[in-house]
Amino acid sequence: MAPTSIDSADRRARGAVSALFLTNGALFANMAPRLPELKDTFGLGEAAYGFLVIAWPVGAIIAGLAAGWLIRRFGSALVAVAGTMLTGAALLGAGSAPSLALLAAGFLLGGAMDAITDVAQNSHGLLVQRRYGRSILNSFHALWSVGAVLGGSMAAGAMALNLSLSVHLGISLLIFAVVALTALKFCLPMGKPQAGLEEVSEDRPADPSPGTARTARNHTLWIMVALVLISTAGVMTEDAGNSWAALYLADSLGTSASFAALGYISLVGAQFVGRILGDGMVDRFGQRLVAQMGAVCLILGMGLALAFPSVPGSVLGFAAAGFGVATLVPAAMEHADRLPGLAPGTGLSVVSWLMRLGFLISPPLVGFVAEGWGLRAGLLLVPLVGVIVLLCSPVLRAKAPRQQR
Repeated sequence: MAPTSIDSADRRARGAVSALFLTNGALFANMAPRLPELKDTFGLGEAAYGFLVIAWPVGAIIAGLAAGWLIRRFGSALVAVAGTMLTGAALLGAGSAPSLALLAAGFLLGGAMDAITDVAQNSHGLLVQRRYGRSILNSFHALWSVGAVLGGSMAAGAMALNLSLSVHLGISLLIFAVVALTALKFCLPMGKPQAGLEEVSEDRPADPSPGTARTARNHTLWIMVALVLISTAGVMTEDAGNSWAALYLADSLGTSASFAALGYISLVGAQFVGRILGDGMVDRFGQRLVAQMGAVCLILGMGLALAFPSVPGSVLGFAAAGFGVATLVPAAMEHADRLPGLAPGTGLSVVSWLMRLGFLISPPLVGFVAEGWGLRAGLLLVPLVGVIVLLCSPVLRAKAPRQQR
């Protein structure tokens, strides 16, 4: 990216997008620690509870592809803010639902709005990044992680104060709706993506032949497939920490339940550090080399931890996994937003939509392997996705030569 002059409006827009990412991370995190209350309230068994929780990603998959059209119609900033408020409202509705059907409907709507918000805030973040002329997208994703910690802390405080779920989520909605509406005032006015963002060669034929056009479409399709695999590798590794890290440390390695939480904490903590450092690394080395170095870190860290199981080694292995995948989702989203031959917002919407399949595929896949061969074997999925990243990494942007202003 060529360096550009950054004015106060650009800085305010960066702060606004940062607030939207933090808010998005905090909203569901306010609900997550209180999910067991819903399970008890409705008397759900393990299977029914699993179907309830999966309603969130199902809603995201149902509605995710609408994000591109909404952004082109209304602008990324407005869609992100409206999606934020509707996500919070859906969570409040779920927390206040008098029946299981309405509870599931609230989760479906919340997942749908969250998916649209995610694409819109990334789209606006990429607009701001272009104004900066350097990578800043990873810092936005780092603030999402901060928001998740904030939301979880708010939930813990609400439970300590014995606040009902509806009162707690009502307070959460009020706070973050105000944050989102305030952020909207400072977003960039050019909230709608512009066509022609992709680089156009001056000697490209004005009217390409059908064969050339078909080749270009096939090339774009294969790039999109690679980007989906890269981003899915990132979310599947995250899910390994969310769903299996504590269980592996407690059941397979015999640690206490409180200590087992360090598996998840080490992964998300290292991922946060990787995203804070990620923008500087991307500018210095390019997305491709950073992704490749991260994949090697993931493969070696988790591979050695699983090959020679120990408690300290496993905690470090999960940390290596989190650090290794830190920049993958932002890199895939940035590249998808610039795919040639697609309407503005389409590439970003499709990659984000398909990426969410990772949250549906990963738990049953690891569980199926673990059922037959143990959780240690199931977690081999983590270094395997690192190999996939290495194979797909050539589609990512290499370090660009420094341009003259």
